[in-house]
Amino acid sequence: MTIRILPSNLVNQIAAGEVIEKPASVVKELVENSLDAGASSIEVHLSDGGKTFIKIVDNGKGMSKDELEVAVERHATSKLPDDNLFNICFFGFRGEALPSISSVSRMSILTRRENDENGWKINVDGGVKSQVEPVACNKGTTIEVRDLFYATPARLKFLKSSSGETASCVDVVERIALANPNVSFMLYAEGKKKLFYPAGNGDLFEARMERLVAVMGKEFRENSILIDTQREGVSISGYVSLPTLNKANSLSQFLFVNNRVVRDKLLLGAIKGAYSDVLASGRYPMCALFFDVSPQDVDVNVHPTKAEVRFYDNNLVRGLLVSSIKNALARASGKTSNTLDLSQIARVEQVAFDDNLSLNEPQIYNPAIKLGNYQSFSYGGSKRQADLPDLEYKFSVKTEEVDYSDVVQEEIGALGLAKAQINDTYIIAQTPDSLIIVDQHAAHERIVMERLKAGLEAKNQASQILLIPEIVDLSMSEKNKLLSASDDLAKLGLEIEEFGTTAVLVRSTPALLGEVDAKALVKDLAEQIVEWGSGFDLKEKLHLVCATLACHGSVRAGRRLNIEEMNKLLRDMEKTPHSGQCNHGRPTYVELKMKDIAHLFDRN
Repeated sequence: MTIRILPSNLVNQIAAGEVIEKPASVVKELVENSLDAGASSIEVHLSDGGKTFIKIVDNGKGMSKDELEVAVERHATSKLPDDNLFNICFFGFRGEALPSISSVSRMSILTRRENDENGWKINVDGGVKSQVEPVACNKGTTIEVRDLFYATPARLKFLKSSSGETASCVDVVERIALANPNVSFMLYAEGKKKLFYPAGNGDLFEARMERLVAVMGKEFRENSILIDTQREGVSISGYVSLPTLNKANSLSQFLFVNNRVVRDKLLLGAIKGAYSDVLASGRYPMCALFFDVSPQDVDVNVHPTKAEVRFYDNNLVRGLLVSSIKNALARASGKTSNTLDLSQIARVEQVAFDDNLSLNEPQIYNPAIKLGNYQSFSYGGSKRQADLPDLEYKFSVKTEEVDYSDVVQEEIGALGLAKAQINDTYIIAQTPDSLIIVDQHAAHERIVMERLKAGLEAKNQASQILLIPEIVDLSMSEKNKLLSASDDLAKLGLEIEEFGTTAVLVRSTPALLGEVDAKALVKDLAEQIVEWGSGFDLKEKLHLVCATLACHGSVRAGRRLNIEEMNKLLRDMEKTPHSGQCNHGRPTYVELKMKDIAHLFDRN
């Protein structure tokens, strides 16, 4: 076949395949054009998920007749005034959005500048333009897109259902709205309002937080940490969630570079690394981070959708992001997310009265006061109170009662004083204005891990030599991987050596762990190291090894503690970094304010 030049309409359709993947792509391109035009209010209307109808209305500066006629041509743009691709200060700059959209749909544009007597209208059907005509319209621009992909029906087969495409459009508008809190956004689907974000008031951070709350929920305001830092021309601002406020996917991670929505692997990886010590694998923090970088130091011209960027100095950006998040988490290291719904514990259920009914009291150790529980019952429609049984006090630990009057107030930390232990698992503590419930295993797990990490910094960790070395049978691959890491494990106090074909001999365990099941510990570590594969550096994974060691060497749920042990645990938590969550990202304690408890009993 001979080489020939493709016709212009086919060239546009090919280009549209790169820029316009689905209705959400159309919404993104047109909304960003509205922002480039200086709009302060943007409306989006959808029908059939955007497959049959998309309408974008803005109050931007509009276009003249000559500008409108050129705007639908390929590579026509007003956003590169000096023709410099290294100084891009707008969302759009390729000049491909409008011609790409119009080549695969039926598009009409109405526009008017503020001081013009009338506006102008143009229709483009499958890439074929009509004449520009005068029309009466409001200031700004209105673009209607009908029958998307009618000219390329093969693309329609790959679109989702109407509800699925609507959800994608909603996600796009939400992300753009987060970056522009001073602009109001409305989205209608099938004539029903799906989104409404009014323009924010106050300074940038106040307006941004209001928009974040609208998109991510009220709990984000209460459980997020402010980030505002800069280094060598790169600044990062925004909010990250406490580790205990996390999701099962990364959809609640919003990243913006110069206000441009991006999904960058470098940045997402840096966020994951910053949370590696405080969040379980498979869980993702919530965040909204805004990067301000000189246009000369970032390339947004990587992909037609402009969803990926490249930084001139990747190490600078990644290092600044990781250190910023780690410093923020360190500032809030003792906090845990306050997401408990008190309504879930405020249910009082009526049960049928039964003379043979016995009340099973929870096992409670309370050294300061002794209280009995009672419950109300209903019988035959009339209410009466059940006879109270003889009170039995079932303690987790029997000790002498403690007189708190001699305790110096300054010695009481933020977590208060221990009052009781429930089910040999949870410590109940009291502060002047709240009740604290502590998961003893999760709390001690974090304390042990931080001590192990401190031992790593000291280059050596005390070990406990086993009187009788433990032989652990492993698979061949597990044994080889574990032995290859033996030198680094020895620094943590875990000494192993080869024993036979498929076994290792455990000579010592970290002294910090105390009495520990060496066999279970080594098996867990071996499985973990095999899972990391052959390309890992154990030095980079030592904190994860510390987490595994800490889990095996911590106070278990079911262990009875006396009052001194409980208070020692509370004081250690107050001095330990990241004590608000365990090594797996679970909260170590829950705080109930006295006013909230009073509300449960209508004591307002």
